[in-house]
Order: sequence, then C-alpha cells, then structure tokens
Amino acid sequence: MTLPVEPVDVEGLRTRVHKALDDLLARQADVLESASEDLVPLMDAVSDLLRGGKRLRAAFCYWGWRGAGGDDCDGIVSVAAALELFQAAALIHDDVMDDSDTRRGRPAVHRRFASLHRGNGWLGPPEDFGLAGAILAGDLCLSWCDELYAGADLPPDRLAAGRAVFDRMRTELMCGQYLDMLEQVLASTSVERARLVILFKSAKYSVQQPLLLGGTLAGAPAGLLSTYDVYGRALGEAFQLRDDVLGVFGDPTATGKPAGDDLREGKRTVLVAVTLERCSPASASMLRRDLGDRHLDAEGVARLREVIAGSGALDVVESMISEQSERAISALEPVSEPARSVLERLVVAATSRTQ
Repeated sequence: MTLPVEPVDVEGLRTRVHKALDDLLARQADVLESASEDLVPLMDAVSDLLRGGKRLRAAFCYWGWRGAGGDDCDGIVSVAAALELFQAAALIHDDVMDDSDTRRGRPAVHRRFASLHRGNGWLGPPEDFGLAGAILAGDLCLSWCDELYAGADLPPDRLAAGRAVFDRMRTELMCGQYLDMLEQVLASTSVERARLVILFKSAKYSVQQPLLLGGTLAGAPAGLLSTYDVYGRALGEAFQLRDDVLGVFGDPTATGKPAGDDLREGKRTVLVAVTLERCSPASASMLRRDLGDRHLDAEGVARLREVIAGSGALDVVESMISEQSERAISALEPVSEPARSVLERLVVAATSRTQ
C-alpha cells in the first residue's frame, strides 16, 4: 500500500501539544526560579529538548482516543503531551547509558551540563557533573509527565481507567532499557533476543501503549483495543527496525545523530544479529571486534556498513519493516474514519527512510 510521505498533523495536534508543554514548562520554570536562578540551565536543557521530535507518541494516543469515539478536547491533548515528557526522560537517560554525544542535532543533555561545568571552571570532573545533571533532568521529566497526566481535564473515572496502561507503559520501558543494557555486555546476541528488546524498549511505549491509553481513556470496547494491540505491536517493531537502519545508514542531517553512531555504541540490534547469522566467519570476527569501538572512524563505519549490506542483512530488515507495516495497516480495517486514515498515514511517518 502506497501512502504519501508527509508530516501527520491533522487538527493542528502538534501545535496544541507544544502549547500544553509550554504551559507546563512555564509553571515549572516559576517553581525552579523561585528556588534559585542557578536552576535556569536545568530548565533550559529540558525546554530545548522538548522543542524537537515528531510527536508520534502524542499522535497515537490522540487518535487512539478519537478512533474509540472520543471527542476532540484539551484533556486528551494534555495526556498526549504527558507522553512527550515521558519520552524526553527516556531519551535523556538513554543518552547517558549510551554515552551519546548528540540528540536531535544538539549536544546530549549530559554533554551540555559537562560543557557548562567546564566553561565556568568549576571544581571536580565536568563529566561527573554532566551525568548527574542529566539524571536529574530526566527525573524532572518523569515527575512532570505524571503531573500532566493527573491534571488532564478528563473525567476522574476515565483517568483512573487509563492509569493502569500509563503506569504499565512506564514500567515496561524500564524493563526494555535494562534488557538493552544487558544485551550490550553479553558475549553473543540473536535475532530473537534483539526483537525482545525492541518490543519492550520501543514498540510498546512508542506505538502500542499510547494507542491503548487513548482507547482506554475513551472507553473502547475489547475488540477495538485488540485491534490497537495488533497494529501497535507490528508498527512499533517496524518503527524501531527503521531507527536501527538509520542508526547505521542514516543521514546525520536528518537523524540528528552522527553517521554510524549505533555501531560506535555497540548496539546489538536485529540488523547486527542478522548480519552475524549470515556473514562469513572473518566478517563476523571483524564486526564483533569493531562494534562498540568509541573511536571508530568514518572508514571503519564504511567497512562495517559493507559487511552488513553484503551479508544481505539490510535487505532482510527492510523486508521485515515492510511486512510489519503492512500487517499494521491491515489490522486497521475495523477502525472508523477519520482515525483509520490518520493511523494509516502514521505508518508511513513512523517508518520513513528519511526520518
């Protein structure tokens, strides 16, 4: 199925989510600044990170709500915005764990705080200050996402019904983060294990749980929630598989991350697992040796790209993305318009080759 590749911003959702975040940040800025002017850099780091992003999780939540018969209202926009704060927390902490340099074309938050320390000539190691600052910034986002959810202008019984989904989503992401961290230190990997990491680290909280949250808040029947579950799991996996491909072959100007960054970080992705299954022993040895080398240069990245593409792994993963995307679209048959059309377009937005 061919759909136009274009930003999905039906009913001005992005602008409305951005406003909800701006309003929340303005209130929190008053709290931080009343404590001390020294907290301004902490607020600025969070604010700058939240200005970026495609708002996909917010869109899945909102259209899960609309697809279940929910009316357009500010309450569901607030819940959708809460998911953006949760993602910001995950990104900040993920960059700390991966020791990443950039995020969305800017220095990662821990690098930003290290530079602040270094520029002011403060005592102690700048890197330690950077890590501590990023952990606190992520913790603030976690706290604020809960505050935004709880304060959403929706009936209390609906918020209570959605709370179980909201809480499970956050717990499962932490499970996925740990599994991802564990995968990086094991001597071997497999496609099965890599797909399990995808499920809990990305698929559930990126697509599946936001959809289920929106549907649950709107009182969706079990059949529709089952549809959302199938769609969300399939598209969630396709979304992360695309992200893994972009992490190796993507254009830095589009991804906001250096070319081959996932290779330097030693990510044991499905792409890597398939390569190790299919390439020659010599190539597998080289891949294992160079994967995770923080000092891997452009020539080294190009060499590993050749191994991955030459093994056929890139083609295999592209086929998996197409298969899961088609599965997601096929699952939408019971969903009413306009939600169905928007969710179809979101498949393209989430799996675009130029994210």
